[in-house]
Amino acid sequence: MNKQKIMGVINLIHETDELNTLTQGRCTATVPFGSRYRLIDFTLSNMVNSGVSVVGVFAHRKYRSLMDHIGSGKSWDLQHRQSGLFVLPPITDDVQELSRGDLFHFYQNRDYFIRSKPEYVLITRSHMVCNIDYRQVLDHHQSTGADITVVCHHSKEPVLGKARKVRMDEHNRIVEIQDSYGPMISDYSNMEMYLMKKELLMDLVETSLAKGQDHLVRHAIFSKLNQLKVYGYVHEAFLAVVNTISSYYGNSMKLLRPEVWRNLFYEPAPIYTKVKDGPPARYTHDAEVSQSIIANGCMIEGKVHNSILFRGVHVHKGAVVEDSIIMQNGVILPNSIVSCSIFDKDVVIEENREVKGVRSGPYVAAKRNVI
Repeated sequence: MNKQKIMGVINLIHETDELNTLTQGRCTATVPFGSRYRLIDFTLSNMVNSGVSVVGVFAHRKYRSLMDHIGSGKSWDLQHRQSGLFVLPPITDDVQELSRGDLFHFYQNRDYFIRSKPEYVLITRSHMVCNIDYRQVLDHHQSTGADITVVCHHSKEPVLGKARKVRMDEHNRIVEIQDSYGPMISDYSNMEMYLMKKELLMDLVETSLAKGQDHLVRHAIFSKLNQLKVYGYVHEAFLAVVNTISSYYGNSMKLLRPEVWRNLFYEPAPIYTKVKDGPPARYTHDAEVSQSIIANGCMIEGKVHNSILFRGVHVHKGAVVEDSIIMQNGVILPNSIVSCSIFDKDVVIEENREVKGVRSGPYVAAKRNVI
């Protein structure tokens, strides 16, 4: 694909967020996932691996951690001046303006689109975690003659997070899109990825706003299914919808299956993240580890089973961690038991404590807590 064919937009405006304490001080895009990644890493990597070299991030609220994580885009080779990564925060911090729909923010940044050379725009979210080649989406878009191509996921299993459902006819033309609630029965979920020509996007933005409508999907696309040729591109590989606590926990536990890990992180291309050099994990003679993902910098003296540990976690002697997710620099002191729990960064579990949740509702601790 010509690198200037598609420009990418990661739209964080009003992104669905029911992650509670995990997004208390950060946006959904920078929630840690998979022992050393952030959710936005997957979208950024997919774009770069597909030859998309112009990427704009529409920031909204709590974006300090976003700026810190992505920086100049160097970790994704997006630091070049002629293309590169652009973070576009809200033009105003007025609460009333921030509450307006995403089309208002698209309009405020229309000069960004006008000055960009690519013919097509790919609009995505950060909570759809997958490994996908957008070159195939473009080929499908052009071969069908679509005005808008929506990337969809097909699965007989119910989606763990909140996702819109779609219905398509025999030619994969979308005939109905529905929000994450409602009675629609369909095996196809909307992955919130939309490919269209830049001129069409700008036209949809202006005409919708002129009618008092300010939501891209609900107003500019939903309401025009009969007027525009909107086709679905079906992504069959692994998808994790991460926008609720239960979906975060359930999809994280799926990563412990080797076939899921390989599919998500290496097929068709590797996933990149911000580089943080550190020593490898250390295991003492008393350590017992099984079916777990352990990041670099960890110190394991106790027992870890079926869990995900981020960088710098210390599990002391006699401590037990099972079916849990412990984020960066967590400390489990001697003779404590942690089960079915999610701990944010810097959480400390004191000696001889027992912290237990259940798979359907894991215990969640905010960062810097001492329990």
